[in-house]
Amino acid sequence: MANTRSNSRKAQARNNPAKVAKVPKLPGRPVWAEVSASALTHNLHAIRDFVNPPDEQRKTPRLVLSIVKGNGYGHGGPQVAQILEKAGSDWFGVTSASEGIEVRKAGIRKPILVLTSFWPGEEENLIKHNLTPVVHRCEQLAALNRAAAKRAKRDRVSFHLKMDTGMNRLGIATGDVDCFAGQLAKCSHLQLGGVLTHFASSEAFTPSAQGEQTREQEEHFFVALERLRALGVDPGIVHLANSAAIAARPETWADMVRPGVILYGYHPGYDPSEMRAESERKLPLKPVMSLRTRIINLRRVPAGTGVGYGAKFVTERPSVIGVLAAGYGDGVHRSLGGRGCVLVRGKLAPIIGIVSMDVTMIDVTDVPGVEVGEVVTIYGVDGEHTHPANQVARGIGTVTSDLLCAVSARVPRLYVS
Repeated sequence: MANTRSNSRKAQARNNPAKVAKVPKLPGRPVWAEVSASALTHNLHAIRDFVNPPDEQRKTPRLVLSIVKGNGYGHGGPQVAQILEKAGSDWFGVTSASEGIEVRKAGIRKPILVLTSFWPGEEENLIKHNLTPVVHRCEQLAALNRAAAKRAKRDRVSFHLKMDTGMNRLGIATGDVDCFAGQLAKCSHLQLGGVLTHFASSEAFTPSAQGEQTREQEEHFFVALERLRALGVDPGIVHLANSAAIAARPETWADMVRPGVILYGYHPGYDPSEMRAESERKLPLKPVMSLRTRIINLRRVPAGTGVGYGAKFVTERPSVIGVLAAGYGDGVHRSLGGRGCVLVRGKLAPIIGIVSMDVTMIDVTDVPGVEVGEVVTIYGVDGEHTHPANQVARGIGTVTSDLLCAVSARVPRLYVS
């Protein structure tokens, strides 16, 4: 088995007539994540077009707030924000002031919304970097107003108000609208720029408590919104829709939508599951990230041989075991051991044994001509073959975002067209 990369790729091309992706030259460990700028751009445009149907009568098109929190769902927050701003994203959503500052330092000029608000003492830093905070407690207004009063500029500092409509996580209670309006009237340096809520189960449509929850959240939100207007407060930009609501609940689109996982190429899980196929047909997306590594060792072992920690996998036949240069320290979910697969030369090869921190074992007995140096796709796209992250996630009982965000900082992200 020759240990030559060029021969390996030539062999792969011969055995796999599909287009073989160009393999980058890396100075370190052979594990990397390819992020497709064209797929990301496609998804943003598809979402924008979907929520702005040509037959709808609107004075202004709905805005798109691209969620780039969690390091851009593992894709690299500042880098994907640069791609998305160029592609026309109107807003960006981050978790914290520190995330927002990193995105702003990348040259992003569009508004950045800090979704989980601010910690006491962060107010001036938010204002300094032109970040728009979310207020989820009435008492936050006074601190933000004091920081805004210190500015040399006379224009008001804009913020968005989050209402808790049933998730019981963050946001003022809908019954506290009067209190909020009273507190806001005392804050001469603040301007309400938008009002939002977050759905707890927008992907559920079956007749159940979860299926009814989103409709009830909508009702509570819009009643509170009308009360806000009745008190003379302009709500600004109204936004409710997360990924599942964008795909399947047009009544929630309001003035702006907040795509998260669908921006990166995957629909969330729906209940009933049959809705996935319908949503994928109505709103086709492209996977943005492909997590890849190489085979760094091949070992022929007889039947009855234990592999890996605790010999949790025992061969039932003479087998060829490949060792990958990636483990759970890179983003290969530990629970994939014995349950997941990877793409090798267009074929699915099972992950065997316990996934280690730095390496993973696979069974390549049924992959003809496999060699050391072979490129392996843990999930994503390889030429004409796709091993989607949402399918991998379903196989181990987790969500797609869990896999994407698990790709660690030691894995280089390569941004390709």
